[in-house]
Amino acid sequence: MSLRLGDITPNFEQDSSEGKINFYDYLGDSWGILFSHPADYTPVCTTELGYTAKLKDEFAQRGVKAIALSVDDVESHHGWIQDINETQNTTVNFPIIADKDRKVSTLYDFIHPNASETLTVRSLVIIDPNKKVRLIITYPASTGRNFHEILRVIDSLQLTDHHKVATPANWTHGDDVVIVPSLQDEAELKQRFPKGYTAVKPYLRLTPQPNLK
Repeated sequence: MSLRLGDITPNFEQDSSEGKINFYDYLGDSWGILFSHPADYTPVCTTELGYTAKLKDEFAQRGVKAIALSVDDVESHHGWIQDINETQNTTVNFPIIADKDRKVSTLYDFIHPNASETLTVRSLVIIDPNKKVRLIITYPASTGRNFHEILRVIDSLQLTDHHKVATPANWTHGDDVVIVPSLQDEAELKQRFPKGYTAVKPYLRLTPQPNLK
């Protein structure tokens, strides 16, 4: 199975470092981040999971729940978590799925045979409260993820879900945004964007970022 943007993310039940997980129940009405790791006790993954734990408050502000996956078993996860806590000066505060049977990895297409026939690639899926796939990023095993980019994308997704805008290149929270080209009614433009806008081109209109809600 290959996931694409807009697909409904598949549900699953699987053991984890925090017991049996039903993915939909775990997410509830929250946004979710599911990210895979090639194996336990690997150096890059250790830094990633530690950094994810440190972002707990940032994720909570955005209504996001994180959950990780590795192809090793629960016992291995528990030992690895001790190492993560020790070396990264944090406390892992989210489940790590034990996917020794590769069930979830296969369901989410996390194993890329030309990279490795047994280990998962470094994939990340952002899922909205309607269980739709909103972002898929896949890195090679040798390259750690940029979590600032992940937070930036979540901010963009949540903003553009509430307003008829898009976010331009290198946008970060607080920067000007782009009004979507389909919005042409001047009365609606004034109502939606009371601070006005700058028309660089008829199809490129910039406006100060609206409040999220």
